[in-house]
Amino acid sequence: MLPADCAGCRERRPGLRHGVCPACVVALDELRPRAVRPTPAPPGLPSCVALGPYAGPLREALLAYKEHGRHGLARPLGALLAEVVATAVGGARPLALVPVPDTAAAARSRYGDHLDRLARHCAARLQRSGWAVRVHRPLRASPRPDSVTLDSAGRAAAAEAAFQPRSTGPVRGRAGGAAPVVVLLDDIVTTGVTLAAASRVLTATGWAPSVAAVLAATEKRHQS
Repeated sequence: MLPADCAGCRERRPGLRHGVCPACVVALDELRPRAVRPTPAPPGLPSCVALGPYAGPLREALLAYKEHGRHGLARPLGALLAEVVATAVGGARPLALVPVPDTAAAARSRYGDHLDRLARHCAARLQRSGWAVRVHRPLRASPRPDSVTLDSAGRAAAAEAAFQPRSTGPVRGRAGGAAPVVVLLDDIVTTGVTLAAASRVLTATGWAPSVAAVLAATEKRHQS
């Protein structure tokens, strides 16, 4: 096999598995989901579980997937997100996964909604393990500036108007059964304002999230 750049360490290595070298696979496999909370936490933020800190191979793999077109990473990252969801929920039960949507501009620049793609791989992994899971899209994203260019106050202001509900009713179970657990999905939590804003809109429309599951949390903004 010809060497290629590992998404986790950026080194040119042979034997990549889904774009990640064996050493970075080991580093990612050693991460264990845990509860995280930005400080201060914005109003409306649900409890949140992350796979690990936004650092090392996890950070590099997310950047490669999200910003550099490495779409093949959706499968392994989706599988890791499934681990976070399973830990956050605490036991097999019907789930409604709700990814935080990209804006239309971001989706175009990334050749598709990056989180929607992750959510589908996450759901497939959980379904293979016997979970009853569906991905739902009750939110749409309003145009907003790239969060990378904003400070914390700018992020909060942009988040307030970031999401609108689609024309769907409240979440329901199948054939009159119990309503599924709603899990809000995102890739990274920093200040928590995006998750909180999405959660407030969902709650107002009958989709109140029980928990948020993310792949990474910025280290300086959270505590276990």
